[in-house]
Amino acid sequence: MIRENWRLVLLVVLVLGGSLALFGPLGAAGGEGPTNLQYGLELSGGASVRAPLVGMTADPVDLEGTAEQDLERNIAEELGLSPPTIEVRYPDREAATTEGTVEVYNESVTQAEFAAALQAVGLDADESVIDAGLTRATYDTAERVLDSKINAGGLTGGDASVTTGANQTYLTVEVPNANRSQVLELVGDPGRVQIVGLHPADDGGYERVPLFDQETLNVNGVSQSQQTGQWGVDVSVATRESAQRFSTIMQEEGYTDNQGQCNYEIGSGPEGENAYCLLTVRNGQVVDAVSMGDLATTIESGDFVEDPRYFISSNSQEDARELEINLRAGALPSALDVESGTTYFLQPSLAQDFKFLSLVTGVVAVLAVSLTVFIRYREPGVALPMILTAGAEVYLLLGFAALIGLALDLSHIAGFIAVIGTGVDDLIIIADEILQGERVSTGRVFESRFRKAFWVIGAAAATTIIAMSPLAVLSLGDLQGFAIVTIVGVLLGVLVTRPAYGNILRNVVLD
Repeated sequence: MIRENWRLVLLVVLVLGGSLALFGPLGAAGGEGPTNLQYGLELSGGASVRAPLVGMTADPVDLEGTAEQDLERNIAEELGLSPPTIEVRYPDREAATTEGTVEVYNESVTQAEFAAALQAVGLDADESVIDAGLTRATYDTAERVLDSKINAGGLTGGDASVTTGANQTYLTVEVPNANRSQVLELVGDPGRVQIVGLHPADDGGYERVPLFDQETLNVNGVSQSQQTGQWGVDVSVATRESAQRFSTIMQEEGYTDNQGQCNYEIGSGPEGENAYCLLTVRNGQVVDAVSMGDLATTIESGDFVEDPRYFISSNSQEDARELEINLRAGALPSALDVESGTTYFLQPSLAQDFKFLSLVTGVVAVLAVSLTVFIRYREPGVALPMILTAGAEVYLLLGFAALIGLALDLSHIAGFIAVIGTGVDDLIIIADEILQGERVSTGRVFESRFRKAFWVIGAAAATTIIAMSPLAVLSLGDLQGFAIVTIVGVLLGVLVTRPAYGNILRNVVLD
């Protein structure tokens, strides 16, 4: 019996799994209400920003014989910028070419100035190889960083994505349950954090030495110092080489011998002489300055290299939390050009209306299909399993959405309604093929008719999947969500629910 109805058993197992995803620990955390379902911007309210990144790219540029770090620093000096605003991308080692790209992340630099700086450092490049906009690799980095910031900041359901249109690449950031100012603050802050050493120079001034950045630090968490009561972030140096370099600089430049001297005023600079400070620099601005303190003892003893832990102090717990997010997420390579982009805000109250109307639309669709089926067959044994099977298909889709953390929007609701229509249509094909003509009296006759109907359903499903695949792959906004839900629904139908309905109909017809 189980062998004959294994598809029906599989459907029951999947429904139970969908229930666990919707209501139990299998679902993605962060759902609103009693279920694990998450809702996107259109069903929960929130804000979105769609804008290009600031900067321009020189491509191609012959980079043969140049050192990456030296080249970035030299180009930055020619333009009067800091090194992080320049990115040199060398070709792959396996590629039979020396041509790469150079990017500048600054809106004030003109193409003529960029070309002049490239030529000044020995690169053969003019304005003809310089275009506005940045490479796809830079956009992918920005997308990853923003996704990390959204998740680290507790903004559930938010998402960053790269889209292309009208010969322009954009970064789209959508954050449910957030207002416009919160999203603009999120995308407008590059979040570049550096630890810089400040010590007296030979010419009587002060010299700054970059020590650590996001890539060389591992974040352990926010804590409060027991000695000073100051909030900050506990970090550890990622590599032994970086820890050894830090220890060497601290000892050779005299930091460990002047461990309590850091006369630095935030906003103005060092005061007096012999200031030895560790500066926390955020987006080019000094936000905190401290002396070596007890760290000097661990460096002189060699313990720091073996256990390279470090405490970055902040002015408040809120600042420490923001610093932690920036350190964990990394820095945006460039800011978004919000002025040339678009912002969108949807009131949560209006989104709740959309959610209710979406539910009403789905119920109306189910009732309309149910009424049509009952009028067509006038046989509860045939029509009722058809409606229940279609409902199980939608339930499985909801479980799938909860399991992967898909934030439902209106496009997904449209996909659910389309799945209801196509699913019942396929079930009608099965019922008509089996019930037409003489009454089915043996299992062999039933299998023959079901196989004939299933070929038609399979061909239709393949056509639908092929037609929807480009929409699911390409970044086409709401159409992508509609296509993904439709494809998953069709696959569930062909592989599980349509065959399961065939098993139910077999028992009804052959009883």
